[in-house]
Amino acid sequence: MKLFVTPNSPYARKVRVVLIEKRIECELVEVDLSSPDSPLTLHNPLGKVPTLLLDDGSALYDSPVITEYLDKKTPVMHLIPAARRIEVRRWEALADGLCDAAVALVMEGRREEGKRDEQLVLRQRAKVGRGLRVLSEDLGGNGWCVGNSFSLADIAVCCALAYLGARMPDVDWREMYPNLAGLHARMLERPSFLSTTPPGYS
Repeated sequence: MKLFVTPNSPYARKVRVVLIEKRIECELVEVDLSSPDSPLTLHNPLGKVPTLLLDDGSALYDSPVITEYLDKKTPVMHLIPAARRIEVRRWEALADGLCDAAVALVMEGRREEGKRDEQLVLRQRAKVGRGLRVLSEDLGGNGWCVGNSFSLADIAVCCALAYLGARMPDVDWREMYPNLAGLHARMLERPSFLSTTPPGYS
């Protein structure tokens, strides 16, 4: 198998962490999304990462589909427990949505100052704020997002938090939400999360 990634994608990082936790061998292929010659478009018409190329030549995308496939591929470390699958998926959806808003803000921030859509910025910032608040409220005093065990929910949330910390440093989620900071600190104790940390992230 081959996994097409970019170094800073929180969605691709989520899949990479799952691969390590599940002890699944997979070749990583870094791609340049801006290149017209990117091999990614041969396997994903949307040209997005992550994309997983299977041994039979078929491809899976996007990250929720890939993580589901990988979790069922081997019994090692079930990350989406059947009894709580919807709960895990709900956490993942909120974390991915938080990433979507942060990515939109990063992209808008790259435009010339006079050409930025300030209404878009306000909407996406509001999503980030609400998303963080709900993540914190739902986590409460629990050690992990779902039940008393580590799952895909924790991976998705902490990949989103790390991306937010690197790309939107003015949003100090560690100070605002100590329980999220504690969850992220626990994740940094896992080799899978530590080894996939992009340069410049913390």
